[in-house]
This record gives sequence, structure tokens and C-alpha cells, in this order.
Amino acid sequence: MATEFRLPELGENIAAGDVLKVLVSVGETVSRDQAVLELETEKATIEVPAPVSGTVKSIHVKEGEKLKVGGLILTIEEGAGMKAEAAHEAPKAKEPVAPLPKAEKIPARQDVKEKVPEARVAPPVPPPAAAMTATAPAPRAKDEPLGPRVAAPATPSVRRLARELGVEVDDVTGSGPGGRISEEDVKAYVKAMLTRPAAAQPGVAPAVLPLPDFSRWGEIERQSMRSVRRKTAEHLSHAWATIPHVTHHDKADITELEQLRKQHEARVEAAGGKLTMSAIAVKVVAAALKVFPQFASSVDLGREEIIYKKYAHIGVAVDTDRGLLVPVIRDADKKSILELSVELARLAERARNRKTTLEEMEGGVFTISNLGGIGGTHFSPIVNWPEVAILGISRGRMEPAFINGLFQPRLMLPLSLSYDHRVIDGADAARFLRWVVQAFEQPVLLSLER
Repeated sequence: MATEFRLPELGENIAAGDVLKVLVSVGETVSRDQAVLELETEKATIEVPAPVSGTVKSIHVKEGEKLKVGGLILTIEEGAGMKAEAAHEAPKAKEPVAPLPKAEKIPARQDVKEKVPEARVAPPVPPPAAAMTATAPAPRAKDEPLGPRVAAPATPSVRRLARELGVEVDDVTGSGPGGRISEEDVKAYVKAMLTRPAAAQPGVAPAVLPLPDFSRWGEIERQSMRSVRRKTAEHLSHAWATIPHVTHHDKADITELEQLRKQHEARVEAAGGKLTMSAIAVKVVAAALKVFPQFASSVDLGREEIIYKKYAHIGVAVDTDRGLLVPVIRDADKKSILELSVELARLAERARNRKTTLEEMEGGVFTISNLGGIGGTHFSPIVNWPEVAILGISRGRMEPAFINGLFQPRLMLPLSLSYDHRVIDGADAARFLRWVVQAFEQPVLLSLER
């Protein structure tokens, strides 16, 4: 019996991907769950497994093509040249990993340990007075229950269109059976929003202006955006449009820390990691989030709430040939710098080799971006929505510092903290970054042991 194998659902809000590599050929025998396709989605590279065992009769995709959910991949003749499905060998269980000992917290210095003021949120924007059409429902009433919202019935392609147009698909009223939302419903909703006065359109993406014909002035070449680059552009456009960004700058004297790093880098390399400033920053930030919990929060304006996360999953931006990826280190506060260095090296290598999974890219509460290996004095990183803060690290350089009546050469590390001003005030940001700076300047607190 011939079976048509189509691309299954890959995860929430993932509607398509780019075909990187077809792993089988016509006439080849495949087993159920054998990888037959490498697909690059907006978040990660995924190996797509065969749903049945059999012989590949035909291949319907090519490398470089865009494949949507539901798109035809292969036709497989079930059972041809294969043993019975019941004889399919179950995967071997992984050996249990021994738990690691608990980590020590990095204590705050007495001279910087202050009471963190309660986070303040800007007053909500009042709803527009203009009446909504049938496809653009009125805003949620004040007395409406704040329980979990039921996901709107919509296909992945409709959800993608809504994201591209800058609207929440759950805000659109569907005209189909059972309230199913169509592309026409989304377009009608956006049209209704755009016909309102400009001041009454918060969160709606601005119209895209047409580009001139650049070929009038010389030769050009067009290349399609890869999935990672396309997702990065979409994600950062949303973050920039919705988050009121402010960036605070400071410098840390890491002269002693650099000596300690060089002293222990061989030990870390022997364990399979690399003792970098990023790994040390992960440890410092994880400890700082316990002192300043608002920096591990998210804003829910729909419910007029701030969500505080009581875990320290730290994302670290990795530069790859496909664009910027941000794998996440889980429970960074419970791991030593040695363990963080090994895990960060592993995640960075997986990202550059297209092996990062969707789970490894999700759940972060704070992001670190280190450009020190490239150069620069300072920069203003964009907050990784729905997070509320991101730490940028630039290249350290020797500078004269006036100490005890004398100028001395000191290695200074530029730090840049961008934050969401709806949750974090300037004084909070200054205190947070000062705490981070003083942790960097006290290497005795940054033991390789937990």
C-alpha cells in the first residue's frame, strides 16, 4: 500500500520551513522513525522522521524549497522489503545521569545590597472609542474573567499571516464554521484597525512602503530570506515596536578576573568547555536575578499583570552562518561556572552545526549577547521579547584608572543593559548593572565550584 507522507505539525506558530537536505533516495528502504528530511524552521533545524516502514517510491521536494505544513514529502510503499512493523526495534533507553551537587549563590556585596523597589507599570492605554466591526471585536471588558483564553481555531498559515501583519489571531472573530478564522478574516480585521485614527492603533504593524527599482542604477541580486533570518527580522521588529527601550551603560574592572580566568582555562578545556566571559556572565546574571526579580519578568498588558518567573533560564546569543540563534541554559543558578562553560560550549557548537532543537531555544527569562570577540566599545542590544532585559558585552580594553593617587593600567569591560521601561525604572537598571559590575570585580566570589 502506498502512503503519502506530508509534513506534520512542527510546533506552535511554525507553518513552514526550508528544505536543507533530503536524506533518502528513490528505491531506498526506510524504517519507521528514520530521518528522511532536514528542515530549517524559524527556530531550529529539525530532522523529519518517516511515519512508516517501506520503500521510497517518489520524492516530491528538493533542497532549497520552502515546505509548508501539510506539504507532500514522499510516497512510501509500505512493507516493501521490510520486516513486519511489529519487529521494529524499540530505541534503547538512555543511561541515567547522576545528579550534580547544588550550586552556591553569589552573595551580594553589603555596599550594594539594597531593597529592590516594587516594579511599576505604566497605566494601560484606554481602548479606542471607535466601534469595532464584526471581524474586529471590542477590547476585553474590565469585568471580564481573567482565566485562560481558548486558542482561536485557525490554521498555521492563518496564524503566520496574523503575525506578519502584527495582530493577535485570538483577537480576530472567525466567520467560518465553529468560529474558524480565515485569511480574509485577518485581512478584514487589519483593514478595520488601519481605518481608525493613528493614535488608536497600538501594536499594529505599520504599512510596508514599496522599494524603488534598484536595478535602474546597476546590477542587483535577490536572495530569499532564510528561515532563521526571516524569524529574526519578524521577532526584532515586534520587540522594537512594542517595547519602550532604554539602554544603560557601565564598565567593570576585570583585571583580577582575567587573571583568574587564564589560571583556570586549562582545567575547563580539559572538561570539554571554554572559560569565556559569557559563561562567567551567565553565572553573575543568574545570581543577580534573585536580587532583582523584575528583570526576570514579562508584561501582560491584556490582563494588566506582570509575570515573575522563579527560575533562571539564561539565553546566550550565538553567531552562526544562518543568523543569530539564542539557545537557553536551564537553571543557570544551580550550576558552577565550570558546568556552565561546558554546557555553553556544547550549545554553541550544536547551534553552529544546525543541531539545536526547539526545546533548547525556548523558556529563557534573560538574554546575554557578547560581541567582545569582534570588537566595539558599547552597543544597544534589542530586548528579546517577551523578556524585559538583555545584557550586552563589548571588548575589554586597557585603560588608565586613578587609584590611590596614581594612574594604573586596568582592563575595563564595557557593559550595556537594555530594558523594558514599562517594568524597569532607570534607577532599577543602574542598581542591577552596578551589582553585576561589582560581582565581576570580586573574582573571589566566582569560584569554579558551586
